[in-house]
Amino acid sequence: MSNPLTEFSNGLASAVEKGGAGTILVDARKRYPASGIAYAEDLVLTADHVVTREEDIKVLAPNGKSLKAALAGRDPGSDLALLRLPEKALTPAKTSDNVKVGQLVLALGRPSEAGIQASWGIVTAISGPARTHRGGLLDEYIQSETTPYPGFSGGPLINTEGEVLGLNTSGLTRGSSLTIPAKYAWRIADSLAKHGSVRRGYLGVRTQPVELPEAARKALQREQKSGLLVLWLEENGPAQSGGLFVGDTLVGVGGQSVGDPDDLFAALGSDTVGRSVPVEVLRGGKPETIHVTIGERK
Repeated sequence: MSNPLTEFSNGLASAVEKGGAGTILVDARKRYPASGIAYAEDLVLTADHVVTREEDIKVLAPNGKSLKAALAGRDPGSDLALLRLPEKALTPAKTSDNVKVGQLVLALGRPSEAGIQASWGIVTAISGPARTHRGGLLDEYIQSETTPYPGFSGGPLINTEGEVLGLNTSGLTRGSSLTIPAKYAWRIADSLAKHGSVRRGYLGVRTQPVELPEAARKALQREQKSGLLVLWLEENGPAQSGGLFVGDTLVGVGGQSVGDPDDLFAALGSDTVGRSVPVEVLRGGKPETIHVTIGERK
């Protein structure tokens, strides 16, 4: 007769073994090493705050092989950094976007040569968007009751199949750890691999959230309760050059509704930089659409 507890235990151990095959030791700071995830055969995705030196970076692969690494790119706003190896020595981690509150998950880390470490719990919340103290905006983040042991930052949160759900970090919020979903982290990693940084759009405006009157909401023909009143325009900046005026109320950018500063930040993604984007405003209470060539935030 099979023992359900033994089967459950073996299932967790199997998941750790699978997830551990893509979990890397990252030695890029003075203190104890941190962790990373095999993004590609020669690329390791980790947390930006654990990379405090840009030279003499070393990683330890799951097979015990020690390799030198170079910084391929970093994005402090999302607390992500990408390291490049001199050879293709890794097995890229398998990812999954299927995550639910209440789901059983495991946090993995490889903070020492002794091997993989793990803790387990459930997903307690999926939230976002949210500002971070590093000046970024997370579209979404995962919270779990797993224990973030020292050196776990940069390591994966996995499901019971060993698939990576996201990257764990304690560097985005003070005093707590969260998980950057794989779909978001992998998109940032792709940009870092190609450009070494993440481009973010820039309008050159100062705004203030305002409630939209009933007549304005009807004119927009959608349910939108707030917009952004333009208080200041950078001289010859993207917004002024595109035809925005002080006193306009921003209500949409690139087809996305804009009701608060976080909405605007999210709408000005890397794909908008240098492009002519439709910007919806209320001018004199009437909706107008103008086209603005989005600048790049420095």
